[in-house]
Amino acid sequence: MDQCEDREERAPPPKTIDRTSPGPGPGPDRPPKTQRIHHRPQPSGPDPGPGSSCVSLKSDWSKDDPPWFCTEPVEQQSSEGPTGLQDQTQLDSTGLQDQTQLDSTGLQDQTQLDSTGLQDQTQLDSTGLQDQTQLDSTGLQDQTQLDSTGLQDQTQLDSTGLQDQTQLDSIFQLLEENICTFVKNELKKFQQVLSPDYPECLESLSDEDEEQRRSSEAFLQITLNFLRRLKQEELAERLHRRSQSGVQQRKLKRNLQQKLECVFEGIAKAGNPKTLLNQIYTELYITEGGATEVNQDHEVRQIERASRNPHRPPTTITCEDIFKTPPERDQPMRTVLTKGVAGIGKTVSTQKFSLDWAEDKANQDIHFIFPFTFRELNVLKQKKFSLVELVQHFFTETTEAGIWIFEDHQVVFILDGLDECRPPLDFNNTQILTDVTESSSVDVLLMNLIRGNLLPSARLWITTRPAAANQIPAQWVDMVTEVRGFTDPQKEEYFRKRFTDEEQTNTIISHIKTSRSVHIMCHIPVFCWITARVLEDVLKSTDRRQLPKTLTEMYIHFLVVQAKLKNVKYDGRPGTDSPWSPKTRKMIESLGKLAFEQLKKGNLIFYESDLTECGIDISSASVCSGVFTEVFKEERGLYQDKRFCFIHLSVQEFLAALHVHQTFINTGVNLLSGQTSVWSKLLWVTSVQFYQTAVDQALQSPNGHLDLFLRFLLGLSLQTNQILLHGLVKPTGRSSETNQKTVEYIKKKISEKLSVEGSINLFHCLNELEDGSLVDQIQQHLRSGRLSTEQLSPAEWSALAFILLSSEEDLDVFDLKEYSGSEEVLLRLLPVVKASNKAL
Repeated sequence: MDQCEDREERAPPPKTIDRTSPGPGPGPDRPPKTQRIHHRPQPSGPDPGPGSSCVSLKSDWSKDDPPWFCTEPVEQQSSEGPTGLQDQTQLDSTGLQDQTQLDSTGLQDQTQLDSTGLQDQTQLDSTGLQDQTQLDSTGLQDQTQLDSTGLQDQTQLDSTGLQDQTQLDSIFQLLEENICTFVKNELKKFQQVLSPDYPECLESLSDEDEEQRRSSEAFLQITLNFLRRLKQEELAERLHRRSQSGVQQRKLKRNLQQKLECVFEGIAKAGNPKTLLNQIYTELYITEGGATEVNQDHEVRQIERASRNPHRPPTTITCEDIFKTPPERDQPMRTVLTKGVAGIGKTVSTQKFSLDWAEDKANQDIHFIFPFTFRELNVLKQKKFSLVELVQHFFTETTEAGIWIFEDHQVVFILDGLDECRPPLDFNNTQILTDVTESSSVDVLLMNLIRGNLLPSARLWITTRPAAANQIPAQWVDMVTEVRGFTDPQKEEYFRKRFTDEEQTNTIISHIKTSRSVHIMCHIPVFCWITARVLEDVLKSTDRRQLPKTLTEMYIHFLVVQAKLKNVKYDGRPGTDSPWSPKTRKMIESLGKLAFEQLKKGNLIFYESDLTECGIDISSASVCSGVFTEVFKEERGLYQDKRFCFIHLSVQEFLAALHVHQTFINTGVNLLSGQTSVWSKLLWVTSVQFYQTAVDQALQSPNGHLDLFLRFLLGLSLQTNQILLHGLVKPTGRSSETNQKTVEYIKKKISEKLSVEGSINLFHCLNELEDGSLVDQIQQHLRSGRLSTEQLSPAEWSALAFILLSSEEDLDVFDLKEYSGSEEVLLRLLPVVKASNKAL
C-alpha cells in the first residue's frame, strides 16, 4: 500500500481530456460531459523502481494518479469497439465510481484535514494573538497598577505622616493637661499636709490606688528637691516627715489585714485551713456600764447571774463604736476597759475592730492602731524598751517613722488580756515617764501609758477577765464594758446552724434545757461547741436516755471523743478499740499535771519555763498540741517563741481535777493539802477526808477560782462516771458510802455563814453528786403551800434561793415581803434579788 501511495506521488502532471464527442449519455457512474477530470501534478522526485507491485486487473490506467473530478466535461478517446467499449465503459464506470468515491473520500479527508489544520492554525494564531494581547494588557495593567500603587503609597505615606504628627501633637497636648492637673493636685495635697488641718488629710491619702501612690511618691521626691533648691530645708523636712505618715499607715494596714483576716473557728485544727473572720463574726453582746472592783465570783457564777436577767435593758454598743463618746459626756473617752469571762469573745472583738480599720471600713479618724497582747509582752518582761522602740519591735513597718509617728496623730493602743499579765501591774509604786524615747521595763511603760504620762492624747482599749479588772485604778478608766456571750435565742440559733437534721437538733436543744448547768454554760460560745461535739458523738452510739446531764459527764464524754479521734487519726487504730492506749494515758497525765499546777497560779497561758517547772519537755507539749488539737493548743509569738494553753478555762479545770483524783487514787497523795507520798502513807488520808479538804480549799479561795474544779472533782467520785473512764481511771470502790458522807459535809457547810455565791456553788456540787434531797424538801414545802419562814434553816434558805435561780422561768418581780426574816435570811436571798428585773 505504501508503494502505491509512493507511485501516486510520482504521477505526471495532469492532462485534460475533452469528452464532448458523441457517446453514451452519462450514467449514474459517469460524470457529465461537461465534467473535467484533473490529474494531480506529479511531484518531483526520483523515478520509481523497475516493477510495480500494484497491478491493475484490466488496464494500466491505475498506474496514473487517481483522477481528479471536477464540474467541467471530460473528454476521453476510445480504442475499442462498441461491445468492448460498453464493457470497458461499464468497467471504467465502476472503477471510476469506486475511484471517484475513493477520491471523494480522500478529498473530503484532505479538505477536512486542511480545514482542521487551517482552523487549528487560525485558532493558534488567534490564541497567540489573544495571549499576546492579554499579556500586553496584563503587563500594562500591572505597570499601571504598580504606578498607581506607588503613587497611592507615597500619598498615603505623606498623609500618614501628617496624621501621625497631628495625633502626636494631640497626645502631647492631652499629656500636658493631665500632667498639669496631676501636679496641681499633688501640690494642693502637699499644701494640706503642711497646713494646720493636718493630719485629717491622711484619710484622703488612704483612698489612692497603688499606681497613684507610686506616682505621688515619685513626685514627692521632685517637690522635696525643688524646696531644698529654694533653701526651704525646714519646710522640706516637715513635708517629708508628714508624707511618710501616709506611707507608714498603708504598710501597717496591709500587715494588719494579713495578720487578722483569718482566725480558727473555735480551735486550731491540724491541717485544717483558717476561716475568714468576716465570714464567721457575729456581733457580740457588749454592754456599757459596770465597775472595776474585784469580782469574787467564779466566772461560771457570773454567767449564771447574767443569764437570769436577759430582759433587763442595758446600754448595748457595737464593736466599732467602742470609743464613741456618749451623749452625757463632754470629754472624749481615752481608756475603755472591757471585761468578760474566758472564751466569751473579747479577743475576737479587738481583732474585728482592728481589721475593719485596716480595711478602711470604720474609724478612719484613727491614724494608727497598735494591737498588743499581754501574752506577747510577757516574753519581754526582762528587757527594756522605750515606747517608740516597743512599737517598732512589734510593728517593724514603723521603723522608718521614728518618734514623729506619735506627733499630731490619733493613735490607739489595744492591750488584750490584762489577766494574763506577769507580774500583775502595780500602780502604787511606779516610775514616772513622760518621754517616749526613754527606756524602761515593759510594765513601767504600760502603766505610764495607762496613767496618761506617756502620750496623753492616745486612746487605749484594755480587755480582761473580771477577776483582774481591779488591777487598774478606777480614775484611769473612762468607761467599762462587758461582753456577755450568747443570749438564749442565740444558743438555739447556734445549734440549728450546727446540725442539719431537724429531729436531732430538737432533741439536743430540749436536752440542754433540761440541764440547768449545761444550759447556763452555753452562754459561752466555746462551750456551745464542746456540747455540740459531745452530743453529736453520743447520739450516734447511745439513745437519748444516756445523754450527759451534768458538767462532769459532759467533759468526760468530751475527753473520750478526743482520745478516740487520736487513736483513729494518728495511731491508725479502729474506732472500736479502747481509747486509752499507754501513750494516750501518758499524755493525759502530763496535761493534767500542767493544768493543775497552772490553775493554782491562776495562769491560762503557759511558757517554756512553766513547762519546765512541771517537768514537761517543750517538745512533748508540742506533740500533745498536735495530737489533742481540740484540747490543747500551741501558739507562736513574734519570734517563734512558743506559748501553750487549753482551749478553754473549763477544760483546764476538768483536767486538773482528773489529775488530782488520779493521783490520790493511785498513790494516796492529796495534792490539795500539799502532802508528799511519805506523809500520806504515815497519815493515811481517807477518801472522805480527801473530798472534805477539797470543799474547804474551794471555799477559802479568794476569787472562787476552784469552784468549777470542785464540781468536777466531786463528780469524778461517782462510780457511773468512773465506768465511763474505764481504762484510764482505777475504780475507787465503796464510793457510795464516801459520797454520802461528802453530801452530809456539804449540807453542813451550807448551814454555816458562807458567802452567798459560795453556798450556791455547793448546791451545784450536790447536783454533780446526784443528790437533790435538800432541794426536794424545799420544793415539797412550796407545793404544799406550808412554807413557813420560821421553820426554814439557813441551809433551807440557801436551797430556796437555788431553786428560784434554777427555775426556767424568768424572775420578773421578786417580792421580799413574802419572805420575812432576819438580815441573814435576806443576805441569802440576795442572788435572787440581783437576778430579778424588779424587787419589792
